[in-house]
Amino acid sequence: MQPYAPQAPDRMEVERWPGPAVLEFGTNWCGYCRAAQPLVERAFQDHPGVRHVRVEDGPGRVLGRSFRVKLWPTLVFLLDGEEVARVVRPGDPAELIGAFHGIDPGAHAVP
Repeated sequence: MQPYAPQAPDRMEVERWPGPAVLEFGTNWCGYCRAAQPLVERAFQDHPGVRHVRVEDGPGRVLGRSFRVKLWPTLVFLLDGEEVARVVRPGDPAELIGAFHGIDPGAHAVP
């Protein structure tokens, strides 16, 4: 599991990202974040072309506040820098399948 990065990209940079991307907000010590990782990692296996950026969040973290993140983990699905879908505390594979379909429609679904 890749740790959540303490250095976050700037919101303006994120808005310029071409194609599909997912910002995952959380912390390395968060129990909900750790519990969700197997499901999240499995979903990303079927979407290798999607940029995945794990960002450490918390009080005073500008990027998380700009996306109004309140619970961890929160996955923000982007297409060409614009939010298309959001999954908070994923527990059901169908949530992730639907969100990925919105940004990567040509990929096959997670069985």
